[in-house]
Amino acid sequence: QVQLVESGGGLVQPGGSLRLSCAASGFAFSLLAMRWVRQAPGKGLEWVSGISRTSRSTPYLADVKGRFTISRDNANSTLFLQMNSLKPEDTAVYYCARVEPDSGRVDYWGQGIQVTVSS
Repeated sequence: QVQLVESGGGLVQPGGSLRLSCAASGFAFSLLAMRWVRQAPGKGLEWVSGISRTSRSTPYLADVKGRFTISRDNANSTLFLQMNSLKPEDTAVYYCARVEPDSGRVDYWGQGIQVTVSS
């Protein structure tokens, strides 16, 4: 079955960095686009970034552009999110998500991982 397992979250001071990973299994990872989505405390889901199958397209939320970098390793079925210059407002649960190719919508989610930016 499809599994998406995030890792790499935690507590970091403002200005610090974290690298999130998402290990995918149960499907042909290299054939599907992927996304990172976050949910801050008391708020709704917010799209952060996406990446096409070949990594040619990597759009970002305006607030994270220039600070976050999405990437993927198709050989090892892993999605990444490098987060630099972190701000307290980046505090959220971060989810890895698979994009269903026909609809362009998310059809599978990881369990989420907490990122807390605080001094």
